[in-house]
Amino acid sequence: MNLNKNKITFVFMLLLTTFFMNCSHDKEVKEAVESNCLTDSMVGLIEFDTIQYKEVTTRLHLSGKITENEDKLVKVYPLVGGYVKDLRVELGDYVNKGDVLAVIQSTEIADFQNQLVIAESNLNIAEKNLQVTQDMFEGGLSSEKDLVVAKKEYQKAVGELRRIKEVMNIYGVGEFSAYTIKAPISGFITEKFITENMQFRMDNTGQLFTIANLDNVWVIANVFESDIDQVKVGSEVEVTTLSYPDHIYKGKVDKIFNVLNKDSRVMKVRIILDNAGYKLKPEMFASISLLSESTVKSLLAPENSLIFDNNKDYVLVYTDPCNIEIRSIERIDKIDKSVRIQSGLHEGERVITKRQLLVYNYLINR
Repeated sequence: MNLNKNKITFVFMLLLTTFFMNCSHDKEVKEAVESNCLTDSMVGLIEFDTIQYKEVTTRLHLSGKITENEDKLVKVYPLVGGYVKDLRVELGDYVNKGDVLAVIQSTEIADFQNQLVIAESNLNIAEKNLQVTQDMFEGGLSSEKDLVVAKKEYQKAVGELRRIKEVMNIYGVGEFSAYTIKAPISGFITEKFITENMQFRMDNTGQLFTIANLDNVWVIANVFESDIDQVKVGSEVEVTTLSYPDHIYKGKVDKIFNVLNKDSRVMKVRIILDNAGYKLKPEMFASISLLSESTVKSLLAPENSLIFDNNKDYVLVYTDPCNIEIRSIERIDKIDKSVRIQSGLHEGERVITKRQLLVYNYLINR
């Protein structure tokens, strides 16, 4: 027990010491800036980086949305009319191939069951007639023609019974005129146009369900007319969503739909993404960053050096401990952990990348 108390006391004192050290550093920054010069110890605490001018791979930023992979999507239509006796699934449910989705009561199924009874009866009659004709032929009481006709009638009855059984198997016929709708693939119910006790006719209804396998999904991105030349099949992309802004999904452009929308003047491109954990859902908005195949030379500043204030971007340009300048800049875009600079900085200048916000606040308020 005493050992545990000693451990707790040690951890508490360590955290307390760290807290006061941070407070001490912030106080030192304040005192240093108020005297217009940074002390040697503060120079050691504040980190710097140098503005570089080098070749970078540019990015094209696109918008789009997540959709189902249409190659792994099935629309389930009714094969007969009737009314919904038993509905087994809801929108968003996951189903396995062969699972029962709904049971439909149908007069058409009742007719199939009646045809089955008739086909079985006709087969029994044809089989007995063939046997009798065969015996009579062997006894010389029937002609060969009669035997041939009996065999054909029997084969016809066998074929009709096989046909009706195959039809009933396709329709999933159960007891009491019931037609069972089963899932043709494994996946999620993404659309449902059916309710309990609903009545419908086969000739005036659309699909009852849509089932989509979401192991991978499509991202349909919009490319403006002016950017078409930057997009190629195989171009690497990074995709983020509003729901998971910190998670980057990587993929490639899989298909370019070479048609422009006459109203929006955009062209669609398709990206396929793996969807482990089913986080990506159809109709989600997506932000797409496409890596260009070309490179350009540009000024680069570290992203963590930027200070955003009054709708403008600033950096602290460091010359020496007594010369720190607040510089307004214009940026083009973000590339990895750097930003491309359009104006406001020059190659070789040093900018503060740590505790710059604290220094900035004291500089503008002194």
